[in-house]
Amino acid sequence: MKKTIIAILFVLISDLSFSQTLSKTDFMEDLEFLKKTLPVKHTNLFAKINSSQFENKVDQVSMRSNGFDQNRFIAELFKLTKSIGDEHTFIEVDFSKVLPIQFELFKEGLFVVGIDSANALALNSKLESINGHPVSEVMARFKEIIQYENPAYFDDRLLQNLNNPVLLNGLELIDSDSIATFTLSNSTGQIQKISLKPVSGKDVTKLNLVRSGGNLLSHKKRSNYWFDYNADKKILYFNYSECREHQQYSFAKFSEELFPIIDEQKPEKIILDLRYNGGGNSAILNPFIENLSASYLNKKGKFYVLIGRHTFSSAVMNAVRIKRNTNAIFIGQPTSGNINGYGEVRGFELPKSKIIVAYSTKYWENWKGKKGPLKPDTSVEYSIKNYVEGKDEALTQVYKNAKEHSN
Repeated sequence: MKKTIIAILFVLISDLSFSQTLSKTDFMEDLEFLKKTLPVKHTNLFAKINSSQFENKVDQVSMRSNGFDQNRFIAELFKLTKSIGDEHTFIEVDFSKVLPIQFELFKEGLFVVGIDSANALALNSKLESINGHPVSEVMARFKEIIQYENPAYFDDRLLQNLNNPVLLNGLELIDSDSIATFTLSNSTGQIQKISLKPVSGKDVTKLNLVRSGGNLLSHKKRSNYWFDYNADKKILYFNYSECREHQQYSFAKFSEELFPIIDEQKPEKIILDLRYNGGGNSAILNPFIENLSASYLNKKGKFYVLIGRHTFSSAVMNAVRIKRNTNAIFIGQPTSGNINGYGEVRGFELPKSKIIVAYSTKYWENWKGKKGPLKPDTSVEYSIKNYVEGKDEALTQVYKNAKEHSN
């Protein structure tokens, strides 16, 4: 759901130049507009914060705004929306540059899983600091702008923004948004420092980087939805990474290929991987859920769903529906999206900075009485060593669980 809304919001965004100079008066006008507009448009802005607290926080930012530049102002807006406690009310900036480095979180820490070719030797190294700020301090700064009541949500958003030079600068972790220095350690403990300049782009996953993890089944293809049938194991793996129709390959067409394989090959198990799905349109997967619910595969030990920290919004709605209506076994880690929460996002533009403030217009109660994220039936931890070697702990757990159910 969120990704679909973001695409709509970008249509509203005027070209935002980060070099533009905004005065304290401009910042104050934007803040006053936000203070008056957000409570009117949001379906229930004061569910976790009262109006006095909200207005006081806005006024405090306004009083400090004399020393702000654009990046600092953006960070302060992030802090304001974070205090509301609604994951679908956020600041939507049309960021135009990104540092060419990608991180993933493992049980051993934060590691580089993608980087520009000039620094390929740093691949799979552990992050120690950014511009001399240790990881613990970096995470503390990001907790000022990212909700952490649900740890999975914080982890997911941290990973999305660790390579964002505007936010790193706005949080005063780097001196400018034109360069950042990362201190890394390799598997032998050797320390190295690399300095990176930002490149054009919004999404680091779409950059031409050197990447690890290529031997993992989940990384075999890059598409909104695809499947792989293992005839030896008689297991069908279905990767659903985005709740969005592919322009050249509709989900209906995909289903026309998927279900005949199930009918012909009669797999003993099916795995639905939602671990990298950040949302979109929850309705797209409904025909699949309905078909599986009526299938011979809807039995304990035959249907598995993988979830994790990158499972958010509509993907969580899909997972909850499967949890409530099938016998699927869930494996992985808690979702970044909560079972129940606000959504149906719209946005309005701040008059001076042209930044979009996204806000919720509806409360989704997907499972009455439930709080927090959707948790797996069986939890797994991921290690950098297995990631590099192409071993997926979640799939290993599926095979183990399936063997137990077959005995």
